[in-house]
Amino acid sequence: MKTPPFPTPPDLAAARALQERLVARVELAGSWARVRRLAALDASIRRGGALVAAAVLWDVANERVLEVGFARVPPDAVFPYVPGYLSFREAPVYLAALETLGVDPDALLVDGQGIAHPRGLGIAAHLGVHTGLPSVGVAKSRLFGEAAGALAEAAGSAVPLCAEDAVLGVPCPGAAGRQLGWVARTRARVKPVYVSPGHRTGMNEALTAVLALPRRTKLPEPLRQAHLWAGRARREGLEGRVVFG
Repeated sequence: MKTPPFPTPPDLAAARALQERLVARVELAGSWARVRRLAALDASIRRGGALVAAAVLWDVANERVLEVGFARVPPDAVFPYVPGYLSFREAPVYLAALETLGVDPDALLVDGQGIAHPRGLGIAAHLGVHTGLPSVGVAKSRLFGEAAGALAEAAGSAVPLCAEDAVLGVPCPGAAGRQLGWVARTRARVKPVYVSPGHRTGMNEALTAVLALPRRTKLPEPLRQAHLWAGRARREGLEGRVVFG
């Protein structure tokens, strides 16, 4: 898929200003019921090395990987890691990996935050707005907001993730502020993940989409595969794409 070049702001002030402008374009409505192929995105980097990304094209109906695309950014071109500005570091290499795929995805599943972000524009939301695709973020750690209640140990349990000063969201049930996403237990008695809509996806629909995916670990299988392939690509220097029969 071809997309416009991703902007590279000269400093954090310019990056913040861009986030504050783009957040107005986020749409918090939409279902993944008709998504047939999703692209799961993850990246890997070794200190001082290139940033390497994998885009795993996942067949939703048959629960399998169709192909994997790879891209890398040299060390001197990698935006510094600053919490809250991850999209400027990783989005360019994700877009390059998506461009290697032979088939365009219907939606994006991103290792990171959607609107559960201080300015409402985590990497999943930013990529969704940039590409126009429905997107959902699944993060392994919390960036912004608090759980509105205790999370049960059973697989599939979820409680709202809320913040009083949230930029985007829906009214938080049973708590003040807005709901940004979900604290979700994807497997029994394991640490939760943080699910939030990115773009063109409703709050409840984001959770439904993630919990509908198969899981061998706490990550949805497409993201687990993206994590594995990104690490392998970094270690083995994989380029281009791999297509599965």
